[in-house]
Amino acid sequence: MNTPFRPAAALSRRGLLRAAAAGATGLAGWSSLPVSANAWPSRPITLVLPFPAGGMFDAVLRTLADTAAADLGQPIVLMHKPGGGGVTGTASVAAMGDADGYTLGVMHNSVIRQPHMAKVAYDPLRDFSYVAGLAGLSTGIVVAANAPWKTLAELLADARKRPGQISWGNVGATSANRIYGERLARAAGVKFNFIPFKGGAEQLTALVGGHLDVYGDPGFGAMAAGGKVRVLATFTEQRLPRYPSVPTVKELGHDLVVQSPIGIVAPRKLDAAIATRLQAAIRKAEKSAEYQRLLNEYDLTAWPVDGKTYAAYAQAQFGREKQMLDEIGFKPE
Repeated sequence: MNTPFRPAAALSRRGLLRAAAAGATGLAGWSSLPVSANAWPSRPITLVLPFPAGGMFDAVLRTLADTAAADLGQPIVLMHKPGGGGVTGTASVAAMGDADGYTLGVMHNSVIRQPHMAKVAYDPLRDFSYVAGLAGLSTGIVVAANAPWKTLAELLADARKRPGQISWGNVGATSANRIYGERLARAAGVKFNFIPFKGGAEQLTALVGGHLDVYGDPGFGAMAAGGKVRVLATFTEQRLPRYPSVPTVKELGHDLVVQSPIGIVAPRKLDAAIATRLQAAIRKAEKSAEYQRLLNEYDLTAWPVDGKTYAAYAQAQFGREKQMLDEIGFKPE
């Protein structure tokens, strides 16, 4: 994977016609064509990003794909397909049928969790080929720099006095970060007004603009470094190196740690040789200075696992997600 990006318009007319025919999936149906691992890749590769343009995922994955594309000798085109708390885009990859190596997707735990929450048309354990793990996200509890709360204790005390009046944003109504925010509120005996957003950039804009009280997701690093937001605590196992004075939620007395890795997947039955080639290109791209800089900027923890390890993680996480939802008394739709 290593060649400059080309706009989505660079897809062939034939591919665009197939995309229109795909209806709900909105993706080209190239998977029906035979593919030779020796000839792969012979045309551009599409990477479906299930979040809007302009956010943390856009910057990190665009850099990774741009570098990896040069190694593969074909462009990697980012296709933004937001919606459903980041589930819709990745789910559409599963709907394509058997893999041909030319469409990839970004996987995250909301996709693994969703079948426990609502009826879906995919199985996260059978309908994807897990290619490579990338990085773990660091979730923070963040307020604007001019907000009245200096600590998490102050925020919770205020929320206790004003139940439901303090707004707390998350990307998607069913994200792990939303669920952990709810768990924290229950543990502290308070109530927040949880508001779903389509993407982190939109949510941060609302926070800094005074239209949102609390940001409860990853991707706050640049704003924190610029002094525009204040990090009260993090849902990480340990304190983040860039914020040694910011405590974790766990050390403040609430045993809540969000594990939220992202990785690359393909539709089911990806040719093993193609998967190996993809993994090698991704691993090489991860060593680039710009990619490493972005990991640091967004407080991401490198998680460079292979496809087999990632698939095993997904299998275990599927069970953990069910247990977590049972703990908060969630009833599926």
